[in-house]
Formats: sequence, C-alpha cells, structure tokens
Amino acid sequence: MKITAAVLRAVGQPFSIESVTLDDPGPGEVLVEIAGTGVCHTDISFKQGHWPFPVPSVLGHEGAGRVAAVGAGVTSLAVGDHVVMSNASCGACPSCLSGMPAWCPNASRLNNSGCRPDGSSTLHDDAGDIHGNFVAQSSFASHALSRDRFVVKVPEDIPLHLVGSFGCGIQTGAGAVLNVLKPAPGSTALIVGLGAVGLAAVAAAAASGCSRVLAADMNPDRFDAARTFGATDVIDASAGPLPELVRALLPTGVDAAVEASGSPRALRSAFESTHGSGRTVLVGAAPHGTEYALDSRSVLSGRTLVGAIMGLSNPRVFIPRLVDMYRRGQLPMEKIVQTYPLADIEKALADSASGAVVKPVVIP
Repeated sequence: MKITAAVLRAVGQPFSIESVTLDDPGPGEVLVEIAGTGVCHTDISFKQGHWPFPVPSVLGHEGAGRVAAVGAGVTSLAVGDHVVMSNASCGACPSCLSGMPAWCPNASRLNNSGCRPDGSSTLHDDAGDIHGNFVAQSSFASHALSRDRFVVKVPEDIPLHLVGSFGCGIQTGAGAVLNVLKPAPGSTALIVGLGAVGLAAVAAAAASGCSRVLAADMNPDRFDAARTFGATDVIDASAGPLPELVRALLPTGVDAAVEASGSPRALRSAFESTHGSGRTVLVGAAPHGTEYALDSRSVLSGRTLVGAIMGLSNPRVFIPRLVDMYRRGQLPMEKIVQTYPLADIEKALADSASGAVVKPVVIP
C-alpha cells in the first residue's frame, strides 16, 4: 500500500516527506495506522549517525495508533484495536524465556538492521528498498508494520498521541525505578536529567512512596513539570557540584539515583550523590564509545551502579502498568506533549534537541 513517510536519504540530512510503498502484513505481522509518534533523542542520535542505521530509511520508534490489518496467525489483536508499539526481542533466548526481553542478545540485530529478521525490507520506492523495521516499527509515517508480539493493546479511552512514548522513553524512566531500584516507601531518590525519561522516573519514585524525590537539571524551565510529576525538591544543577547541592537537602545523600541525561559528568555526580550503600541506574543514552569515569573511593564505599536499557521492562506487562499510572494522574503526559504535523518533523526534532519541548509528537 502507498503511505506517507519521513525518509532519511543521508545521515545528518533533513527528512523528506515522501509517498512510499509499505508491504501488506505477513504472517505474525500487524499493520498500524499511526495516530502519533513521539520524538526520542535516540531518533536524533541515529539520524546524526552517532549510532549506526542504514540509509535510505524511515526512523521513528514511539508509535501508537489503530490496527488496520493483521497477517496470518495473528489472534491477539484485531482491526480497530488501539495499540502502542514497542521494541523487538527474539522470544527464544534464555532472557526472553525468563521474561526479561530487555536483555535479549539478539535485540540490536532485530531492531537496528533495517530489515525483517529474514533480511527482507518492508518499505520500497521506485528505486528499490528503503530500510525500515526501525525498533520493529519505523513509525515516522502514516502507517507502520510490526510483529504482533511487539504491539500492546491499550484502552480506547486513552488519547493515543499521549502514550506512544510508553513504548520507549516513559517505559525506560519508570522502569529504571519500578523494575530496577524498587525503592521502599519512605526512601529518597534523585533523578538527574528532566526530559521525558527523567520525568517518568520522577513519577515512578513518587508513586513508589519515596519521602523525598529530588529532581535535578540545568534547565529551570523543567522544574514546574518535575513538580507536576511528583518531585518534592528541584535542584538547579548549574548552581554548583551536584553532590553538595543534594547534601544541602539530605546530609547523608540519597538512597537511589537515576541518571537520565546521558552526560558522563552527570553520571558521576549522581553516583556520588548517593550514600555509602546507595544505588544508581544509568539510562541516559550517550553516543557509542562514550566512556565514564568514577572516583575509586566512591566505588569502594559500597555504592552500586547498573545500566538499564528500556527500564528492564517486559512491554506487554509494563505498558499496561503505565496506562494505569496515567489514569491515576501519576503520568500527566498532557503537560509535556506538544504535537507537530509530520511535515514539520524537522522542527519537532530541533525542539527536542534544544530542550524547548519535553516530548514532541508527530501526527501524520
């Protein structure tokens, strides 16, 4: 079928809005009519070549919409279902079989190769194939194909343009807290970096019953959103060394921290803001090859650092949990989402990169 898509013809160049051909859904596949796709810093990193993905291609990986058609063998979804799309995993490795698809060793190949697992392309133009299947969707488009295992049904009363990021950014931040840190009620937490990922971590810490949720960023424009998402304290990270600013509020440091900015300096600051047995989760996406430095004394004290891709979530289990948080008012997405027509995707990406908008969403 003919669809409209934002096509990346060369790394680092603007998207072009084009009419391209998308395959009909094959066995196990689902065709989704996109209602909205969130812009994530991962899209920007791939577009700029910081992470590899072949071109020409269609990016976009925070898609939500309605099922338009299903392929042979699909029984879990039906035409008209409202869905959120998430990332691919193989479903057969020990990690997948144990309910931990975020650890799937085949995930990079399945999400970032630009084709189906069998090597075929889902997208085409008059010149040949276009690389798609980006994070199992390529949803900067009017329609996208995915596998039924990576598509999660959501209630029809949930505004679809608000929840596409539940498949990536919001899942990453909230999962870092709820799946990894699992803070006890009354404990204390620090979230560094107040984009969508960091704000989701703030919301999850507040929902967990943390007595103090400290939210730090160098952009004071994010502080109102942080308070709305549940922060008890906000910190201007440009005002001085972050560990000192944290200990001015909590003299022994925090129990747990989430680093969501992708800055090596911020990671060290978050790590050193915890107390001697504190835990820090790294979820901020830095370019491939980025190295992190920690002071040996802060490591030997007993602090723990762990990385968590996709919040160590099982999307089929965790996305419904995020929907419940949204319904409870714990994830007020309407406060951070701004919509753009697909034709203005470059503006959406620029506003995301500059921090002018927390969560741009492109609408086909």
